[in-house]
Amino acid sequence: MGQFLKFTLASILGVFLAMLLGFFLLLGIAGAVMSSADAEVQVENQSILKVKLDYKIFDRTTNDPFAFMGSTDFGMNPKPGLTKILKSIEKASADPAIKGIYLNVSDIDGGVAQVEEIRKALDKFKESGKFIVAYAEGYSQSAYYLVSVADEIYVHPEGNILFKGLGIESMFFTGTLEKLDMEMQVIRHGKFKAAVEPFLLEKMSDANREQTSALINSVWSDLLKDISQTRGISIDELNSTADKLSLENPAKAVELGFVNATKYPDEIELILKEKTEKTTDDDIALVSLTDYTKSAYFTNEEYVKDKIAVIYANGEIKGGKGDDTFIGEKNIRKALIKAREDDKVKSIVLRVDSPGGSALVSDLIWREVVLTKKEKPVVVSMGNVAASGGYYISCAADYIYADPTTITGSIGVFGIIPYTGQFMTNKLGVTFDEVATNENAIFMTTNKLLSPYQRQVIQNSVERIYDSFITKVANGRNMTKEDVDRIGQGRVWSGTQALEIGLIDGLGGLDDAIAKAAEMAEIDSYRINSLPVQKEPLQQLIEDMTGQSSSVVLKYYLGDDYKYVSMFQDIENRDIIQARLPIGMNIQ
Repeated sequence: MGQFLKFTLASILGVFLAMLLGFFLLLGIAGAVMSSADAEVQVENQSILKVKLDYKIFDRTTNDPFAFMGSTDFGMNPKPGLTKILKSIEKASADPAIKGIYLNVSDIDGGVAQVEEIRKALDKFKESGKFIVAYAEGYSQSAYYLVSVADEIYVHPEGNILFKGLGIESMFFTGTLEKLDMEMQVIRHGKFKAAVEPFLLEKMSDANREQTSALINSVWSDLLKDISQTRGISIDELNSTADKLSLENPAKAVELGFVNATKYPDEIELILKEKTEKTTDDDIALVSLTDYTKSAYFTNEEYVKDKIAVIYANGEIKGGKGDDTFIGEKNIRKALIKAREDDKVKSIVLRVDSPGGSALVSDLIWREVVLTKKEKPVVVSMGNVAASGGYYISCAADYIYADPTTITGSIGVFGIIPYTGQFMTNKLGVTFDEVATNENAIFMTTNKLLSPYQRQVIQNSVERIYDSFITKVANGRNMTKEDVDRIGQGRVWSGTQALEIGLIDGLGGLDDAIAKAAEMAEIDSYRINSLPVQKEPLQQLIEDMTGQSSSVVLKYYLGDDYKYVSMFQDIENRDIIQARLPIGMNIQ
């Protein structure tokens, strides 16, 4: 008994000490994050801004240390989000200490529209007369699109450029569900509402194939136009090169004009030294984007009273408070109310990057947009995706911008209820019985199929919500319901297509939306107020280590494939009625 007590007490003490050590470790990590964020960086004369982008790009700089868990500094130094990247490039164009930009980008973990906005900022940077030089051992297609804006592009002699065109590969789970004796009961409106096809079909429907083909051809056309303009290569030549995968050979890339020459890193170093008037023995003064955001030139802005609130609405729309990764019931609504009631905020930009989600939560946010624009101008900036529920929360704004490559539209509604009864019985031996007071008391259980009457009840809800959706779009866009229904039906559109059919007002990025918001508020000087208010790094770290540690680890090890795990995890947590983009749609 004494030995048992001794080992038990020792175990308890060990656990306590481990928890205490973990707590102090958390404090140390958080302290390192906050101290590194506060340290001012001195930028010496003749410096070059190095743009590497070797991390996942968020629209807004995140405070979550685990967001960059795979980076070399273990997430201790938060990487600039899109807003700060754009601001850094703008600042560098006027900063006398910065002589040019070095693009060292081999791949980009960001959406097409995000890359397009960065490229546009770089193109504007060239108006300053400063140089942009690009070099990498090889380029992914998105990376090449970005660096094609550079004055000079170089690649390693044994490197290659992936230039192949765009495609969307969809995964279908119908066969899996059949093997498991499971079924997804789907009720939808809209012939293009392909969000549920992975659970119903084994390949794309004709309608889905039609819309997907039109979408990626529109996006590809915009990318080719930009590359053709800066590299002087015709659209036909670009398509021929993509068809033949010709850029696998770096010498061919030089011959075709995609790059200026093949070089080794030491040769690039000499080029950069020459451009900054350094001798061969001098060191090149390179400053990273992360460090540049902490420089005096970047942060030293004159204080002004007037503000433009930029509200970041990122991720799927669903129940809950919401955070940097998803739009919840409270975070965006509270941010709109906060901005509306702040007398110093003169106008609002709602930055939307969302595939949609809960129709109910979308409607709650839409209502706040309507109330807010009665008080002050509201401009929407669509990012990579602003579709279905993402478009729902946007449509009431005074003015809507999208990038040419933004995915938007998808005005449609569906309901999805899993049926797992046969799986539980046939695979696990679990059976069910029931007692009820009324005919439909046990409604929408996953253990039995919907009756025809129950299915019709849900269909009626889908039709009612769809009608409400297109009515709100019609009112917000000054269109008839018939016109909205004609371009709705769940069909997705690129930003370029959306402008042609009246779903948006102009093509442009976040900077354009901010400028428009200032114009509508009739203010010349302003500062940006970013909302929702982010959690402190320590609070975020503790939450990650406690409630979300398993998902953090899964994301780290599975990488991009985590989205398939997440998709099944989220099904049971989603509202029955959804306004959402096709599941798993990803342009590559």
